[in-house]
Amino acid sequence: MTTPLHDYERTVHFADTDAAGVVYFANLLRFCHEAYEDALAQLGVDLRQFFSSKGLIVPITEAQVRFLKPLYCGDRLRVTIDPQRLDSSRFQLTYTLYDAEGSRVAIAHTQHICLQLPERQRVAIPKPLSRWLKSAPEEASDRED
Repeated sequence: MTTPLHDYERTVHFADTDAAGVVYFANLLRFCHEAYEDALAQLGVDLRQFFSSKGLIVPITEAQVRFLKPLYCGDRLRVTIDPQRLDSSRFQLTYTLYDAEGSRVAIAHTQHICLQLPERQRVAIPKPLSRWLKSAPEEASDRED
């Protein structure tokens, strides 16, 4: 069972936009990562330690974004996360981004793997992160990296 978390909300800033006045494409992934960090904090994870690159690292191995509507400076944005376990050391996060009216503006996915330094060997997903994740369909765990 997953732990219910609050959605992540933010305002789009001018610095988030490109010369056309819409959110620069790469910034959508930054918004997702901000939501991920917020979720980790809500789970009680020490962010300084988690992102310290000592011992356990959890790099992103895949990222994908589907853009549905543009976002502009001043727009309010809400991000929800659907976390899924892929196997004992890998997980996927699906982000749905909404505007102030509740319309979906983007859907993004990131896949992560848990590795132990310095060997960079796969290790089990740590708690409390593990408790947050839902099991994914069986076929997802058969993937090779």
